Amino acid sequence: MQTYIQVAMEKHNFVTIADLSKEKILYLIKMAQEFEKYPNREILKGKVVATLFFEPSTRTRLSFETAANRLGARVIGFADPKVTSGTKGETLKDTILMVSNYADVIAMRHYIEGAAQYASEIAPIPIINAGDGAHQHPSQCMLDLYTIYQTQGTLENLNIYLVGDLKYGRTVHSLIMAMRHFNPTFHFIAPKELAMPNEYKLYCKENSIKYVEHTAFNEKIIADADIIYMTRVQKERFSDLMEYERVKNVYILRADMLKSTKENMKILHPLPRVNEIAYDVDEDPHAYYIQQAQNGLYAREAIICDVLGISYEEVLNDKTIIK
Repeated sequence: MQTYIQVAMEKHNFVTIADLSKEKILYLIKMAQEFEKYPNREILKGKVVATLFFEPSTRTRLSFETAANRLGARVIGFADPKVTSGTKGETLKDTILMVSNYADVIAMRHYIEGAAQYASEIAPIPIINAGDGAHQHPSQCMLDLYTIYQTQGTLENLNIYLVGDLKYGRTVHSLIMAMRHFNPTFHFIAPKELAMPNEYKLYCKENSIKYVEHTAFNEKIIADADIIYMTRVQKERFSDLMEYERVKNVYILRADMLKSTKENMKILHPLPRVNEIAYDVDEDPHAYYIQQAQNGLYAREAIICDVLGISYEEVLNDKTIIK
């Protein structure tokens, strides 16, 4: 723990889940648990959090802004790049440097892969990657890890079924990288057009992560799952809309498919949902995607505090809790 107290005193970025050790992941989960107990505090009073969303978002942006507000920080930023000086030709570099004059930390979503890494290299303040293209979504991954831990009591030795858009789904790419520490068995369920990219299958092999690929999606296939992670087929990622039309409704999870599933199994989804989870699943005790979204608040409170150098011990001993 002492190692992370020392690290937390230095400003750092949260750009990729691949950089996080097993100990750091468990440390952030522990911190998120404290924020779930007491989410309303003034531990960030006097701080300013900038949310720069160059790509549409609902849950990610609102949960980052809510996390900042509930911790006493002020929020600046934008949800529509059309209202920024980018429309006048301002570069990403200049935008980041300019906003760094006004804020203590930047949470940024961008449509270009690697944009958050670039921002972290030029910004004098911490950068949190709120999603970059089809690449990574590390803060979503932390709330996913927190939710899996919350529902299973462990991250170790789980059967995790990733279903749907595994080609463009940055959340599943991040989850594979994070789970390398915990001996999972992944099941990749996707049509060939949306199959898990070879680079992530190679990553699994290099890190001794077990995986099985399926094209079928039925009651028998998912019977042994601990986690079923559904994903939306992302229309905005397709350059060929005919291809999108062919695959958009290939896999739909329905309540009658859950009869043989394990009691502990939970259904997750990064949201928004379109057609991939039928509404009759919502009342099933296995459904957990709404609670998962709520966990985004606690995970992002932990991430913001961590990059600003606030340690777990400071959170644990915080006297600014508002009950």
